[in-house]
Amino acid sequence: MAHTELNFPNNPWVEYMRDAMERSVLFLDILRQRGNNYEEQIVRVAPNVLSFSAEVISDGRSFERPVNYALVRITPPEGVVVDPRKRPFIVFDPRAGHGPGIGGMKHDSEIGVALQAGHPCYFVGFLPEPMPGQTVEDVCRAEAEFIRTVAELHPEAEGKPTLIGNCQAGWQIMITAALDPEIAGPILLAGAPLSYWAGVRGKNPMRYLGGNLGGSWMTSLTGDVGDGKFDGAWLVSNFESNNLANTLWKKQYNVYSKVDTEGPRYLEFEKWWGVPVQLNAEEMQFIVDELFVGNHLTAGETIMSDGARVDLRKIRSPIIVFCSWGDDITPPQQALDWVTDLYDDVDQIIQNGQTIIYCLHQSIGHLGIFVSGSVATKEHEEITLNMEMIDSLLPGLYELELSELGESVENRELIGGKHLARLVPRTLDDIRALGHNSDEDERKFAASARVSEINQGLYRSLVSPFVRAFSTPTSAEILREMHPNRIAYRIFSDRNPVMSQVAEMAENIRADGQRHPVSPDNLFLQYEKFVSSWVTNSLEIVGKAREVWAETMFHSIYGSPVLQAAVGLKSDHARNARRASGVVRQIDTSLDLEADQTKGGLLEAGMRALIYVLHGSGVDERQFNALEQIYKAASDGKTLSVSALKAILRRQATLLRADPERAMAAIPRMLSEDAARNKAVVETIEKIVGAKGKLEPVTAQRLKEIRVLFGVDGRATPIRKVAG
Repeated sequence: MAHTELNFPNNPWVEYMRDAMERSVLFLDILRQRGNNYEEQIVRVAPNVLSFSAEVISDGRSFERPVNYALVRITPPEGVVVDPRKRPFIVFDPRAGHGPGIGGMKHDSEIGVALQAGHPCYFVGFLPEPMPGQTVEDVCRAEAEFIRTVAELHPEAEGKPTLIGNCQAGWQIMITAALDPEIAGPILLAGAPLSYWAGVRGKNPMRYLGGNLGGSWMTSLTGDVGDGKFDGAWLVSNFESNNLANTLWKKQYNVYSKVDTEGPRYLEFEKWWGVPVQLNAEEMQFIVDELFVGNHLTAGETIMSDGARVDLRKIRSPIIVFCSWGDDITPPQQALDWVTDLYDDVDQIIQNGQTIIYCLHQSIGHLGIFVSGSVATKEHEEITLNMEMIDSLLPGLYELELSELGESVENRELIGGKHLARLVPRTLDDIRALGHNSDEDERKFAASARVSEINQGLYRSLVSPFVRAFSTPTSAEILREMHPNRIAYRIFSDRNPVMSQVAEMAENIRADGQRHPVSPDNLFLQYEKFVSSWVTNSLEIVGKAREVWAETMFHSIYGSPVLQAAVGLKSDHARNARRASGVVRQIDTSLDLEADQTKGGLLEAGMRALIYVLHGSGVDERQFNALEQIYKAASDGKTLSVSALKAILRRQATLLRADPERAMAAIPRMLSEDAARNKAVVETIEKIVGAKGKLEPVTAQRLKEIRVLFGVDGRATPIRKVAG
């Protein structure tokens, strides 16, 4: 009887076991394909996962200080037309252990969005092996050369190239722009961690890793046993260890449970994730000492070989920070707290002439920020479409808010994309409200940095000479090949003779009519999912316990007043102040600026009036897209470039900040003798201000003042005496 039930076609157990066996074979075959992809990628000179064709424009290996980076021009896909007069976009790939190409891995990505908007697009990628002696500084200098090359290729473009820096590439292009502020256009930092110490208690455990390991000496050890190279596989495994449940179970089970459909997506991702690259030991040491442990970049303590100090406040281009609450690698605090490290308040940002915008996503993960996909396409599209508005924005701190286009949205014809983009003024308290270290916690991180310097010095003096003496290229290669990540790929490739049988079995199962998926309501399948959930929850508990342990150990060790005093910190002070060196650039208040109050004509008066009316209320894309109308109303047939208009806009903003009363009182002297033209400018200002709907009381009152100053409605234009 039992034998009869076992062979009965509708037996749930038989159906489940047949499906489970088929899934197991197909899953092993997917791992086989993954291993074969790994074998193919590691022998390629320039492996990448770009889904776009590209043409090499500049090869960094030929530079005076050679680097393993190259600039390529992306070829638009069929049906996509780009305008060479539009601002070019350059996507910089993160060299954080993984292979190149993540920014263009899919057509629905950063590159794809820029191409669809008609912008010429370029990509800066890298080769698996670094050039001998290559440093992070060399890479930054090379990237500056790439930017100049792109600018030279587009002399008629509307503005300087837009730079998109993903993860590690984000802080790297920030260094580049700080060293050479004149070359960069708007800078988009996507998931880029500039403030490695930042975070909140109970989260962001990776920031404790350096301190708990005793500092950066282990980085030196890894570089020494690698014969002067740091294996990127260690960085990959470090990322993976941040989420034990996903690494050890969820990712694989997701493929196994959806083996009929999930294979292509999984293989596409693993083709990038599973081919780690190399860094020179000196490069990795710089990254760990200056950023991971030292956190020197935002304090203005990073110094180049020529003595130049990297001060992020020197960057003149707008900086857009795109981060997410779902990012466990670069949480919003690490993406944004560099602003509070550099400035005390928004007034200092304005005085320094910097424009900083941030956009917060609620759920997308770290890698999804770069790949874009359906979750983050909205942000990438709107940032791209509104880049000119961002580049024209007045200095300050803003948050980019995106909202759906409901039926009640007014002036829809002035909206370029599928969402309404609005830039809302913010203060540093808004960033602090996202979560930040206490003064005591800052002091603990400072103590861990001091301990790192001590341990690093001891290692270099006492241990490093012996390790280097026994390290050879052959021993380093053997150690790399023995890394668990590489073995996990190779063991399932066709190099394993057993896998050939798996391939044959999988082919038979995929044949027509040979696959027998079990019904979703099968009792045993439901039990399988229950067990999977139990395993996932158990691993998450273990991971959380490990995080609590790491956090507790860090605060216990580096919170010791004795240790802090021993490393040179004053234990009676709450915080070891970390401020960027130098002073913030101040507004020009010279006599020349005072004389400029009455310089210009109706166009300058109109721009000044518009800035006055909009002050403090933010701006959305409808207002910016209507801005051209004020130029047409006031220009009297003259032709000005976009850059010239932006210069006028910013100059008028500077005059208003320096002395608002005097700047506004000077407007009547700048008006046209043609009252109709003056009235047209005022009506245009009213249209621009009203583009986003109902006016706030303060805005409405300022509009009334402007009508008086411009002599509209038959009133006499008041000529105010300008003192001095």
